[in-house]
This record gives sequence, C-alpha cells and structure tokens, in this order.
Amino acid sequence: MSQKYYHIENVVFTFNKLILIIPSLWEGRMGMRSFRTELENPVVEKDIIELEKKIRLFKEGLINEELFRSLRLARGVYGQRQFGVQMIRLKLPYGKVTSNQLLRISAVADEYSTGKLHITTRQDIQIHYVSLDRTPELWAQLEKDDVTLREACGNTVRNVTASATAGIDINEPFDVSPYADAVFKFFLRNPICQEMGRKFKISFSSSDSDSALSFIHDIGFIPKIKNNERGFKVLLGGGLGSQPRAADVLYQFLPTQKIIPVTESVLRIFDRHGERTKRQKARMKFLINEIGLESFVKLIEEEQKALSQKEVIIDTSNFDAEIIIPKISNKKINIEDEATFKTWKELNVIPQKQNGLFAIGIKVKLGDFTTQKARELARLIKNYAADELRFTLRQNILIRHVKKELLPLFYQELKTLGFTELGYNSTTDITACPGTDTCNLGIASSTGIAVELERVLKEEYPQYLNNKEITIKISGCMNACGQHNMAHIGFQGMSINVGKLVIPAVQILLGGGVLGDGKGRFSDKVIKIPSKRGPDALRLLLNDFEDNSSNKPFLEYYDIKGEKYFYNLLKPLSDTSNITQDDYIDWGTTNNYVKTIGIGECAGVIIDLVATLLIEAQEKLDLAEDAYLNNKWSDAIYQAYATFVNGAKALLLTEDKKTNSQASIINLFDETFIETHKITLQMSFKELVYQINKNRPDSDFAKTYINQAKDFFETIEAYREKELVNEV
Repeated sequence: MSQKYYHIENVVFTFNKLILIIPSLWEGRMGMRSFRTELENPVVEKDIIELEKKIRLFKEGLINEELFRSLRLARGVYGQRQFGVQMIRLKLPYGKVTSNQLLRISAVADEYSTGKLHITTRQDIQIHYVSLDRTPELWAQLEKDDVTLREACGNTVRNVTASATAGIDINEPFDVSPYADAVFKFFLRNPICQEMGRKFKISFSSSDSDSALSFIHDIGFIPKIKNNERGFKVLLGGGLGSQPRAADVLYQFLPTQKIIPVTESVLRIFDRHGERTKRQKARMKFLINEIGLESFVKLIEEEQKALSQKEVIIDTSNFDAEIIIPKISNKKINIEDEATFKTWKELNVIPQKQNGLFAIGIKVKLGDFTTQKARELARLIKNYAADELRFTLRQNILIRHVKKELLPLFYQELKTLGFTELGYNSTTDITACPGTDTCNLGIASSTGIAVELERVLKEEYPQYLNNKEITIKISGCMNACGQHNMAHIGFQGMSINVGKLVIPAVQILLGGGVLGDGKGRFSDKVIKIPSKRGPDALRLLLNDFEDNSSNKPFLEYYDIKGEKYFYNLLKPLSDTSNITQDDYIDWGTTNNYVKTIGIGECAGVIIDLVATLLIEAQEKLDLAEDAYLNNKWSDAIYQAYATFVNGAKALLLTEDKKTNSQASIINLFDETFIETHKITLQMSFKELVYQINKNRPDSDFAKTYINQAKDFFETIEAYREKELVNEV
C-alpha cells in the first residue's frame, strides 16, 4: 500500500505516522533550516507548532509581548533573570521518571542547555539558559519519551505532586499514585484551566503524616478508608506567599470516583469568580476568604449539572502490577568502610511496605545535578531496580524497589557519583529556591546562604545529620518558592538600607511545621538581619535549643519561649552600626550588592488589550467548533463560555470598567450594555452565559451554546466597529 501525505501548515500526516516539520529560527530567518521528528500524538504536535508560530510572530512584531508571554508560560517557557535566555520547566506528575525519560531529559539538557538539571519543590525538573528559538525543538525531543512542558508555568493547574513514598509507604492506606496520575491527565489541556486568574496547585499525600503538604495547597488529598471504601480527606484553599493560609477541610471523606468531578467544579468556580486584576489577591485562598467556605460548597453543588462526568472511576491496575526487578548482580562488592555503609543504610535507606525491598534517598544539594550523573542513575534503575525513581518535594531523589542484597552495589555505585552524602530529609538537608541565581524576583541569594548553613551544620553540628524533626527552608523573596514560612527555621531574602547604601539581608522566621492529617502551622516573622550574619543566627538558635529545650520538640520549645524571646536572642545581629565591607557582598558573589528585581512571571500575566481579547474570543470560538466536531461536548461548551467572557471584557475595557473576575464581567456587561440598550440580546447576558451550569453538556446544548456565542461575537464586533467609526 502506498503512503498518502496530507499537508496542513507545517505538519505532514502520513498513513501510519505523523511527522512534524518546524522551521528552526535560531540560525536567523534568512538561513532557516528544518528539523524532523516523529511523534504519534497530533494534539502535542499542534501545541508545538503553535509555540513555534507564536515565537515567529512575536519576533516579527505581529503579536504583543503580554499575549506571547502568557502563551509561552503555559508551555513551560519562563524568562530568566539573565537577558535573552529562558528557564524550561518540565512537568513530571508526582515526580516519577523512568530510565528512558531520564536519558531523554539528559540528552535535551546537553543539546539545548548547559548539561545541568535542577529539581524543584514541586517535583519538576528545570533546565536553564535555553534559547527561546530552540524551545519548540527541545519540547518535541522530550515528547518522544512522554515528557511534557505543557502547563508547567502560567495561570494553569501546575504539576500534581505526591509523596515520593506513595506506593511504598508502610503507613499508607493505599497507593495514591494512580489518583495523582489520573488527575494530572484529566486536567492537562483541559479548557477550564488554561487561563485562570492565577496558578492552581494540587497534592496527594500518602498517609496522615501529610508529607505532600496538603494544608498549603489549593486542593490537597489525604487517603482514607471508610467502610472498606477508598476515599480522601479533601483540603481547600491553602497557600504560602506573603499571606500564608491553612487550607479548610472541604470533605472529611470523598470517594475516589468523586475526586475528579469535585476538582473540576472547584476549577470552574475559581476560573469564574477568582480575581484577575489584582495579582496579589488572585489565588484561591483569597476567594475562599471573600465568599466563605459554606458559599463555596454551594457553588460546587450548583456546578454539578455542567460536569461531563458525575463520577470518574480511576483504573489502578497499572500501579497494582507485580514489581519486576531485572536481575541480581553477580559482582562481589567489597565495602571498605562497613561503619559508614551501616550509617548510610540507617539514614538514607527506607524499608518499603513490599517485603524485601528498599528505597534509597539521595540528598541532592540545592536540587542541582549533572546529566552525567543522571545517565548513571538511569542505568542503575534500569538494570538493578524497577526502572523508576521519583524526584521529591525536598529537591532530592528517591530510588525505589531495591532488593536488600543489592544495597552494597547501589552504595558503591552512588558513592562514585557523590550521591551517598548522609542526612537525606534531615535538618542538614536544606531546601532553597534558585533566588538571585536565575529568578527575576530574587532579592537576596538563597542558594549561597544555603551552602554556608549546610557547611556550618556538618562541621559544627553533626548530630543533626539524623534529626528529621527540624526543617530549614530558604526563599530569595516573599513568594515562598523555598517554603520558608512553613519551616521550623526559615530564611527569606530581603535588603536593608544602611545610610545611602543597601545590603543583602534575611528575615528569620520560626515556628512553622507540618502537624499531620491536613494540619500545619506557619512561621512567625521574628527579625531582619544582614544576610552574612545568617550562620550566626543559626548557631544562636541551635545552641539555645540544646541548652534550654529540656529535650522537648522544637515547636513545643518555641511555643514555651515565645516569639519575643527569640527576637531578643537574635537582636544583637540586627545592629547595623557595626557593618563591615563583607556585609555589602551577598553570598556566592564577589561584588557589592545591588538590589535588582525584574518582572515576575511565575503567575502569568493579565491580558487587558481590547484587540487582543477580541482575537482570543474568536480563537476560543474556533476551538469550540473543533471540540464539537470531535464530540467533546463539555470542552466545546467551555470554549464557547470563554468566547462570551473575553468578548464582554473587551467591550467593558473600552468603557474603563474594572474587570476583576469573570463573574463581575458578566454582571457589568448587563449593567453597561444591556440595561442601557446599547446592545440588544434575546435575554440578559447573565442568563445567556450562565446556561453553562444549568444544562447537561450534551450535543444539543453544545450546538445551541456555540451558535449563541457566534451571534454574540458578531454583535460585539459590529458594536466595536461602529464605535471606532464614531471615534474617528
């Protein structure tokens, strides 16, 4: 049989395979060359083509910067502090990777970047210093092994995280991995969560210890069994940042088949009612504070009719399969230092619930490691484990499913890689965001001070190598990517004015921590000191804890002493009358400190240009029709809904109206255009739009709603054209 080729823009569809051809821009427009790659998913192909096309249009000045930024962020492309290069964030659900994926990630990092990988506190991998023009190529290469960039940044559902020990945790009621996987897949590219007011974070803890930190998430799930039925305790509306909020309990027990419908309802409500103008007030936690939990629950109930599925049964069979270990090495391993090996097993090796199997924790300093080490890890897990490791929430690596008799082999192999450092998940295992190294928002170095604090702990306080109670976390700014304000001891990057000059500083926060079962506490802001005095602050705290805690846990000791006690303890360090030249130089640098803060991109952008919104409304209408033709009724309806909202917002902006949320847009459009008879519709705009949650998402309603969106778009286009003529 001869092959048939169908050409659509830059895509070539063959009879049995899809081949993508994208111009490579990095050699310049006049010297374009093409690259070819074979992928089997046309949806992914379309995504990559769209990114390449928008890069080209942006460079030619045909789309504005805000629209382009929004699109690239939703595809994992994030502007760095350094001019002209991008940080690429991979989206790795619950941190799981196979050997093939790790090899693919390594190859991409070598080809398009510097051969270095960074593990985030959301179990992702970041690759830095990538040319914008080459990001479509990079993405296409990653997708060959099912690694995506889609929705890793921007105002989307971010990576779905889970306890790294999910599936092996001795204390877990059941493995939450398949449920995290199902949620990730259901909402990837889902129309309801592509352009929300802010980002949205979801976590799955493996047990009541809540190691996935449900209390700081927009939605957090903790597994429970009730009357022999699997389900989850559901937490809603948590978050960190400058105003941390502990999540509310939405449900004490929700059956597993309900978690996706409930999450969809929550996202629909957040999309419609969430703040969109004041970025600092746009997270879910502020919406819960504004309308109250009881009202939010009522909105969830009202949304049920609009859902495509009232229940989603999640298949766990792929995760329940027998664990297969390829082979046992016949190589005799001679351990030179049995005492060190024994200590490593005690501190870095975790017994699994599967009899005879163990997990190995690898402490990765600041989450940074090389592709050379990644390749060796890939070889090890493929040949001697079950071809799986997980990146952890504390920026580490957990190798799973290792037989007891292979622990000496792994120890020897990991030692050659520098991966047997003691203290996995201990006090000496400090979490820190990239800070001023690469992030636009960084105020003071977080990585530099982290390195120094770890040195102090190892050299002066070796007893904390096996202390897993006290956590130390560092962020370079108030946004808390390093989770500093939920740590026992936290450091936040700041600055201090000393006369006419500025020096790098840290705010010391104390008393935060995870309490378990969805409960937690946030740290108190105790005092601000010059950054170079951070190690002395740590010494004062640990010395006082050992002298005066009476063997009580750190949080109990902190509560007994009180915040003022610690303020007075640290106050001498805040004195700026004795500043030295060293205080003007931040950690990890040699030059005097200069406070420079760029424009943050981690939460996306607000698009408020009339022409842009009308273009987007038309694009949503096209997407609605495409979804309808593919029998995706619910998706089609939501895209039509977006047409109504974007179109209405465009006209409201011409009247200088505040469009803080989609709900306010809908109400204001009636007040501004319908009730004043400037525009005539068959019903009120509110009645027209809110049909979305009053009708089942079937073919008939989808067709009707799309046609109504078409009519509305034509009406507002005509109105806008008339107004422009009158303005002339």
